[in-house]
Amino acid sequence: MLNRFKNLSPQLRYFLIGISLLAMTSGIFETSFNNFLADKFKMDADTRGFLEFPRELPGFLTALFAGLLFFAPEAWVGALSALAIGGGMFGLAFLGEEWYPMLFSMTMWSIGAHLIMPIRSSLGMSLAKEGQKGKRLGQIQGVGIASSIIGCLVVWFFMKYAESDYSHIFIIGGILATIAAIFFFLIKMPNAHLDRPKFVWNRKYWLYYALQLLFGARKQIFITFGPWVLVRVFNQPVWIFAQLWIAASVLGLIFQPALGRAIDRYGERTVLMLDGLFTFAVCMGYAFSDRIPTHGIALALLYSCFVADQLLFGTGMARDIYLSKIVVKKEDIAPSLSLGVSINHVVSMSIPTVGGYLWIKHGHPSVFFAASGIALLMTLFASRIKITAIKTHQ
Repeated sequence: MLNRFKNLSPQLRYFLIGISLLAMTSGIFETSFNNFLADKFKMDADTRGFLEFPRELPGFLTALFAGLLFFAPEAWVGALSALAIGGGMFGLAFLGEEWYPMLFSMTMWSIGAHLIMPIRSSLGMSLAKEGQKGKRLGQIQGVGIASSIIGCLVVWFFMKYAESDYSHIFIIGGILATIAAIFFFLIKMPNAHLDRPKFVWNRKYWLYYALQLLFGARKQIFITFGPWVLVRVFNQPVWIFAQLWIAASVLGLIFQPALGRAIDRYGERTVLMLDGLFTFAVCMGYAFSDRIPTHGIALALLYSCFVADQLLFGTGMARDIYLSKIVVKKEDIAPSLSLGVSINHVVSMSIPTVGGYLWIKHGHPSVFFAASGIALLMTLFASRIKITAIKTHQ
């Protein structure tokens, strides 16, 4: 594996190192932030849902941010994203116990985390051979997942065995993200859509936009309320989430590359339809978990749902590849991916508030019953995918 890494082009090596470091940071943040909020601010599901509005607002503004940076190479945008992530982590470490500084730091982290999403896919596909975009994105996903295991191990060790405070692990995340920025600055790709337009809206891409909108609703319910079931209903500690992320990551090392190859072989339509059906099953698991009389079995079901959901997030590469096949011009890919992130955050900002209200009024199962309806809509819209429906670019 080391020899294969050495034989890669310098640009791909820098890209993979940067993605790896950011994945470690993500592993630290995602496995600890919900417990951090619960421990430091004692918030309920309603407040937790409301907090997603400022956290997801940068995602909605991704197309705007990307447009303002139209003059910068995509790799530089990736570097700026990494710096924002690092700044947010440092802010949480040193100022996070106060409400408004925490909000500011969380928002800074969110700006970077959302801005890197389309850049990661766009650069990844630029580094792939024609007909192997799914394979390349699957490999990149695999590298990121493997690296996130390290972030999870950091949380597990420092919080369970070293009995550290949250600030220590946030500092480590900030350092990793800052180093990632350096590697993104080293990338030189003169043909990677540097002449991309500021903003692209094309009604021919309507199905991609619809799929992104539905994904935004599905995604935010699970990001916000999936862990919250474990934290508030089943009182699980922070290191449990590190263990679950590790389990999902180990499985993802096999699943994500295989998923990429499946997209190349069977097509985006089949993969995204299966994603909707499996998401429906996960919804049912979360909804009925507290009705299982045996506590251990209920936890096992929830753990399985959490891991399955993490794996299913990888199907997002199918939407990106679908877009890359239907765009009229290659230059449309990066701004359209950015717009896609913004579109899925149109609902991401509001869904958690509605979900928090449902949780308070009708209990947590109601949130996941609603999500199951979204999963079925995802399947329906995915069935409409027809690559030949739009004249593809040359």
